Amino acid sequence: MQTQLQYLTPDEYLKLELERDFRHEYIAGQVYAMSGTSEEHNIIAGNIYMKLRNHLQGKGCKVFMSDMKARIESLDIFYYPDILVTCNPEDRGKYFKNKPCLIVEVISPSTARTDRNEKLYNYGEIESLQEYVLVSQDQMRVEIYRKNNQGDWLREIINNEGVINIESVGLEITMAEIYEDINGS
Repeated sequence: MQTQLQYLTPDEYLKLELERDFRHEYIAGQVYAMSGTSEEHNIIAGNIYMKLRNHLQGKGCKVFMSDMKARIESLDIFYYPDILVTCNPEDRGKYFKNKPCLIVEVISPSTARTDRNEKLYNYGEIESLQEYVLVSQDQMRVEIYRKNNQGDWLREIINNEGVINIESVGLEITMAEIYEDINGS
């Protein structure tokens, strides 16, 4: 007996997501459950969120952590990035944003391949996105992908004692600030 896959429209997905107890990402009609995160993941994401929120307060930008979806309309995709920043006043969706300037993902060994390949490619379709930042939870390592004038991603890697310059929002943050309260740092 074959099981037939059920494809959802974006509107059906958004409606179901409001009724569910846990989050799902949406890719071209298919829904994928998301797993929970580690203590390190939560601390790192929280540290970055606080720095961004404090820096951007009163500047017309909004910072979201974990539960705001990023919509890639051209590819029919909804992702839940760890941190999303939008500074576009037209980006008014209540449950998703489609004009972010910055997306941050805290990566683990199980998500690194998807975050570095599939999501990097797909997020590249968001015209407003200027930077995509990957932060390792297992070592002091940050990868910043910045779009150049041709729309190609340029990668910068920062390790250990470096300073991260998040150009899209004019914020410098040290590795020590990102990894504050993580064992061994």
